[in-house]
Amino acid sequence: MSRWIPLESDPELFNDWARKVGLVESDAEFVDVYGLDDDLLDIVPQPVKAVILLFPIRGKLEELREAEETQIKEKGQVPVDPTVFWIKQTIPNACGTIGLLHALTNAQVVYEPGSPITQFIDACQHKTPLERAEFLESTKIFADIHAATAAGGQTDPSANLNTDLHFTCFVQAPEASAREAEVETDKQRLIELDGGRAGPVDRGESTDLLKDVAKYVKEKIIPKAPSLEFSLIALAGELAEPVRSEE
Repeated sequence: MSRWIPLESDPELFNDWARKVGLVESDAEFVDVYGLDDDLLDIVPQPVKAVILLFPIRGKLEELREAEETQIKEKGQVPVDPTVFWIKQTIPNACGTIGLLHALTNAQVVYEPGSPITQFIDACQHKTPLERAEFLESTKIFADIHAATAAGGQTDPSANLNTDLHFTCFVQAPEASAREAEVETDKQRLIELDGGRAGPVDRGESTDLLKDVAKYVKEKIIPKAPSLEFSLIALAGELAEPVRSEE
């Protein structure tokens, strides 16, 4: 399997990627989050529909991830909404595209009918996360879009194939019990979607997606980080009913 070129954490590149896969440009866009304090979070356009975090995956942070995986495997976690769309990452350096897919497929955004992402979602509805990964591997258009986006970055792509920086995505989802009972609820959970893990991870109750992610990063990520190589990018725009295929 070929190793993809890593994406840079850049909202302009993310927006270019999103337009190419089929996001309606006027519906939502990726924007920079300039800091973790409330005054900087408050200038981010609302509503925030997803947050993508780039962080260094080494040292104590890698140990934390491994410990969490073991704990979830042995003791379980709060059940996650079964309709959350999650993809296992099997392509090296594809975490940028995986994070972007997690953001768009789990947000209330509008897609162009017949677009690559519409076709991808429709084809993956009844597939397992690993089958979705295999389908992504065989879907050339996503590899081409990823390569074109990576080539648009400011750094030399060929010099960065062994990066230890990693993208993960955060979204809100209703409590699993409410979804399964098909009842409306205002209670939301913060869900981390990382293709490098064994599945979605519940991060607790959520009342404000962006501020909850910022709090998690400040309290759980930064204290164990081997460096300050972080960035946050938010998917923000008008609330809309998702349009994923032609009628």
